[in-house]
Amino acid sequence: MASKSNTMPGHDRSRKPRNDDDDDDDPVEKMLKKAGCLEQHYAVQECMFDNRDWTKCQAEVKVFRECIEKSQKKK
Repeated sequence: MASKSNTMPGHDRSRKPRNDDDDDDDPVEKMLKKAGCLEQHYAVQECMFDNRDWTKCQAEVKVFRECIEKSQKKK
């Protein structure tokens, strides 16, 4: 029997180096950086990586959501 991966489809839980060149290839990260919410996004990803359970990351999700909402109100 083949082993199953611990990752969910569409969720890359690998840690990526954080440098300014990385977001050039990823339009989502580019948009989040422009919105000023990239670090909050990374915090959610890191929490998910560490806990493997999104329910344990609600504080990080809340901060990220508030950042996105604040950015959208500015437009």
